[in-house]
Amino acid sequence: MSQRNSGYTRVERDLYETPEWVSLAVVPHLPANLARIWEPASGTGKMVRALQSLDLDVTGSDIADGADFFAASFRSASAYDAIVTNPPYETAQAFIEQALAFMKPTGVVAMLLRTDFDHAKGRSHLFAHHPAFAKKLVLTKRIVWFERKGAAPSFNHAWYIWDWEHRGSPTIAYYPVTSPGPVRA
Repeated sequence: MSQRNSGYTRVERDLYETPEWVSLAVVPHLPANLARIWEPASGTGKMVRALQSLDLDVTGSDIADGADFFAASFRSASAYDAIVTNPPYETAQAFIEQALAFMKPTGVVAMLLRTDFDHAKGRSHLFAHHPAFAKKLVLTKRIVWFERKGAAPSFNHAWYIWDWEHRGSPTIAYYPVTSPGPVRA
């Protein structure tokens, strides 16, 4: 399979700031009773500010500021009800595994990832075989990471949500929801 060139060059530390609409899209799919949210790959804080605009109690940290998520302790993570982030792509699996360990037994994890992230056999333990995997929220609009002439998004993304209090099979949802067109038989 071939992929087209998006016109982007990799950004140091995978600093792709999440647009506000993407950050806000996940909120209706999170439990309403979340008191404190941690955004551990916050970069300049764009996602933190977007979530705070809804009066959510959100704390951001980033490795660039000396706050290494992988060096954090369970004790510091226990102050939060959820971890919501757009993790660096190269360490996304490790981010998920660490976040799930931190949030067990009652917390929530939401990660912004490519829509095919759950396809890999080596990550099935996070999805098909994980009791907390609750939802995949597919973004039907591609994310524009940088406003720059000539560059166009080439990947589809989704929010993946794990909830340790979730019971049953995971569900799938779409954002933004558009009205269906005519159905052909």
